[in-house]
Amino acid sequence: MRYSVILGHPRPGSFNHAIAQVACETLRGGGHDVTFHDLQAEGFDPVAPAEELSRDVKLPPDIVRHCDEIVSADGIVIVHPNWWGQPPAILKGWLDRVLRMGTAYKFVANEKGEGVPVGLLVAKWAMVFTTSNTPQAADRELFGDPLENFWTRCVLEFCGVKRVTRVNYDVIITSTPEQREAWLMDVRQRLDAACR
Repeated sequence: MRYSVILGHPRPGSFNHAIAQVACETLRGGGHDVTFHDLQAEGFDPVAPAEELSRDVKLPPDIVRHCDEIVSADGIVIVHPNWWGQPPAILKGWLDRVLRMGTAYKFVANEKGEGVPVGLLVAKWAMVFTTSNTPQAADRELFGDPLENFWTRCVLEFCGVKRVTRVNYDVIITSTPEQREAWLMDVRQRLDAACR
């Protein structure tokens, strides 16, 4: 099976990096083919140029590679911190440039002639691991958990992924080494179960 792991965090050595590393190790340890992108380390340009908005445009080779990898992935793992109820800009830019119309979704006309989205990704599942300094219960109560809605309905389900799980680890800024190790064990267990 093919799995795609996407990391959106600017600082090397962050806990997000540890999550991504454990995810890759767990998936490879299960005998799977894993493509890993640390967007910041790769210098991924998150700004979509205007000419890329056309469906028939010739895309840059790095964007073509990202598109090819994500459309062939059997499962997707995304790791990022919660910044203002959103992923960091580099990851949002990756979505804009890679999960594009004609690659990750298309529109078909219904009986009324309205455009209805059809997801094109073949991934059976996606797991989004996030970290935050706000307890998730407070995030739900105060803000309605914007990342949950964003990743499930607005992005991944829209693109055809039927089973989306988001796991948040908090409060990251006051977490202990023991707590972080337990969270990394949780990552291993969740990915082992998802690959069965």
